[in-house]
Amino acid sequence: MRILLIEDEVKTVQSIKQGLEEHQWDVDVAYDGTMGFQLASREPYALIISDIILPGMNGLDLCRKLRQAGVQTPILMLTALGTTDDKIVGLDAGADDYLIKPFEFRELMARVRALTRRTHSLTPSTNLLRIADLELNPDTKTVVRASTEITLTAKEFQLLEYFLRHQGRVISKVELAEKLWDLTFDTGTNIIEVYINFLRKKIDRDFEPKLLHTQIGMGYVLKLV
Repeated sequence: MRILLIEDEVKTVQSIKQGLEEHQWDVDVAYDGTMGFQLASREPYALIISDIILPGMNGLDLCRKLRQAGVQTPILMLTALGTTDDKIVGLDAGADDYLIKPFEFRELMARVRALTRRTHSLTPSTNLLRIADLELNPDTKTVVRASTEITLTAKEFQLLEYFLRHQGRVISKVELAEKLWDLTFDTGTNIIEVYINFLRKKIDRDFEPKLLHTQIGMGYVLKLV
């Protein structure tokens, strides 16, 4: 069970880290937003605690970037800015909770327990397929992007699942025809283009960043650019 602490004030880091470790948490520390983003993107944490005012990348931009990248780890923001508007900005950026400096350590621990309890109460499927903020659940046959449920036909779902299982790889029309339509590709048919357009409208048209890309003369690729 690990927590990522992103804070540039050394005394604050030492105090929070020591307290958390006394409560049996392992703590990784990043002293700037850029390093914090790198760690949070590649390591599984139970919770991220981040200051807002940071060198490299501020906490709000860090939070937005993590959510855009599909990182759903709970984020507790620390800040000396305590107005209602400041809190709204932080929550709108994707933070889960907000703690105003200075604070008592027991209050921090109460927030930590609440956020990690909420995470543990969920029963995530090990079969979930994700890219950025797009998530497909093969068990429940559901697709969600940016917290919005997307309704797909059976064939559109199969197409998206195939792309997600091979994300980053250019997939030709011939391969799609053979794998999903069980037929030899006929250059005279546009069925592949039709379904690609159907899928693109549903998962990309109203969202950023775009995920489904055409590689002219080669095929299609699902990737985060």
